[in-house]
Amino acid sequence: MNGREQWGTRAGFILAAIGSAVGLGNIWRFPYVAYENGGGAFFLPYLFALITAGIPLLIMEFTLGHKYRGSAPLSYARMNKKAEWIGWWQVAIAFVIATYYAVIIAWAMSYTYFAVNQKWGEDTGGFLMGDYLQRVDIVAGGAPGDLGSLVPGVFIPLVVVWIITLGVLFKGIKRGIELANRIFIPLLVVMFFLIVIRAITLEGAMTGLDAFFKPNWSEIMSPGVWVAAYGQIFFSLSIAFAIMITYSSYLSRKSDITNNAFITGFSNSSFELLAGIGVFAALGFMANASGVGVEEVASAGIGLAFVVFPEIINTFPGMNGLFGVLFFGSLVLAGLSSLISIVETFVSGVQDKFKFSRQKAVAIGGGLSALISILFATQGGLFFLDAADYFINTFGIALAGLVSVITVSWFTKKLPELQTHADGVSDFRLGSWWKICLSIVTPIVLGFMFIQNTIENLTSNYEGYSSAFLFGSGWLVAIGALVIGFLFAKAKWGKGDLTIPRK
Repeated sequence: MNGREQWGTRAGFILAAIGSAVGLGNIWRFPYVAYENGGGAFFLPYLFALITAGIPLLIMEFTLGHKYRGSAPLSYARMNKKAEWIGWWQVAIAFVIATYYAVIIAWAMSYTYFAVNQKWGEDTGGFLMGDYLQRVDIVAGGAPGDLGSLVPGVFIPLVVVWIITLGVLFKGIKRGIELANRIFIPLLVVMFFLIVIRAITLEGAMTGLDAFFKPNWSEIMSPGVWVAAYGQIFFSLSIAFAIMITYSSYLSRKSDITNNAFITGFSNSSFELLAGIGVFAALGFMANASGVGVEEVASAGIGLAFVVFPEIINTFPGMNGLFGVLFFGSLVLAGLSSLISIVETFVSGVQDKFKFSRQKAVAIGGGLSALISILFATQGGLFFLDAADYFINTFGIALAGLVSVITVSWFTKKLPELQTHADGVSDFRLGSWWKICLSIVTPIVLGFMFIQNTIENLTSNYEGYSSAFLFGSGWLVAIGALVIGFLFAKAKWGKGDLTIPRK
């Protein structure tokens, strides 16, 4: 593994790490989570979660990749052969996410085009579900679990998304991923700054910002608010699905791990705050124009991006098309930078274990992911996407994060060794806070989240879907990723593969 690729510059790595962390959830999830959990008061538990879980976990994953010089499976195997399955489990989770994440980017790509002349019309919800996605229950009288036919309006941009993603990955780390993020991330920031500047000048914008920032201190004592803060930090930073371990394995030997983690963590949070300002300023404008309260128009996820924002763009006093192109173009850039990092995890894992060339690994791993993603470009695709996303996040990422941090801190007892490594290359030395956070605080929070989610899903069906549909499209996907982790770990490494290279 002495010939392992490396980032061209430290800035290139940081931009790539930020590009992975800053994704669709920053724009359409964080603003609503903050608003729903105490507004301005939410920033206290959010910052606490960043310092006690987000950055400590980033440092742990950066150090694992940097010290053991490999993809997630190889890094875990070099740390302890019995832990290799965790790396493959995380890689399998990333594979599942890549298959449907690409489809959401394809939607955003389509909507960037639709925004030019507001093709979605007045009934934005009806257009999304009926005209664009051609949802199987609306246009064909089907039900969740029915595939229906392929939707050309989703499939064509999906092909474009995969051509860009795989094209970047074929070029490698320095000439592919690093170069792409040097273009995507500055462009994304500039575009979103323009969105924010335009949004805060709209009539009613201050009403939206007041709803977003006004603190509701009574919420601070609610355990649910703290769980929401830790959940947002955890899912936002690309932790526990092999990305940060993989990316840090391409760093040079002298890279400052701790500072890189702080820069990545705070940059991600800064963009989330920027997104919150832009989104709620626009929501305030819409509420003012409609003569209703902000709570009447505030939402999250797909509904915010593809239903509410088109409505906002429709009511703009001018330059509707430009604002729409900037907003949906931002979603495309944020999505692509994250998708590239997600696919790189299984490309790197396959390269390390099976000795494939980069081109062959991209063609096999990325190509298979692209083929499976066609499932979500069908008329029934939205239901499959919804179930897979919920279960792989709830019972994949969160559980994998809990297992990995317990394994590293409790079973293999590697935290002191990892701390020594990080301190040896970093200006900022880690204190006892780092080990306390990873061995006590993070396991307790993630364990509570997992137990809470398990109870909730065993007592009621997610979104009211049938048990059969949830088993096949949700539970089976999450369990399958774990099983694949064990199966791939059974394959033998080549002679000398588990020896940590000295150069």
